[in-house]
Amino acid sequence: MKPVVSVKELMRDMLDPASDNIFDAVKIETTKRGTIERVPKTDADWDKIRVGAVTIAEGVYLLKVPRPFAPPGDENNSSGPEPSELSPAQIKAKLETDPVLWNAKIEALRNVGLEVLEIVKKRNTAELWDAADNLDRACEACHLQYWYPGDPALLEKVDRQLEELYGRPSKAGK
Repeated sequence: MKPVVSVKELMRDMLDPASDNIFDAVKIETTKRGTIERVPKTDADWDKIRVGAVTIAEGVYLLKVPRPFAPPGDENNSSGPEPSELSPAQIKAKLETDPVLWNAKIEALRNVGLEVLEIVKKRNTAELWDAADNLDRACEACHLQYWYPGDPALLEKVDRQLEELYGRPSKAGK
């Protein structure tokens, strides 16, 4: 397989929009008219969530295809004092140091996509709230490891949360 886009572009153009189908499905919004709880109600609402879950469950495996981490010439926000992002070279070095961890992060995200597919079959709104939280945790655990320079205390906290959630260490901070 030959990749068409970088990891950054794959995330921006495919996986992130797909995750929004899940994140936006359940939320509490405060407006001038009061607090509104948004939950899926129609077949179209549930179909949109399913599209997001399928795209994540299948699409995340595209991250297993070796590809650049950013488009040519894009160094992320990795320069200057205390940069907010790792450079593509730094990310690549982390992956090469521990490819098993990279694949574990991919599997964690895929598992959430599979979880959401089961929730859609049952149309269980209560479980969808938890799944959206699980999706956020899986995304951030990977971003903390491979995108942001990393705060060891924050990485340890994410590790503990994922261990509580899934019953095993996530290795987010390693």
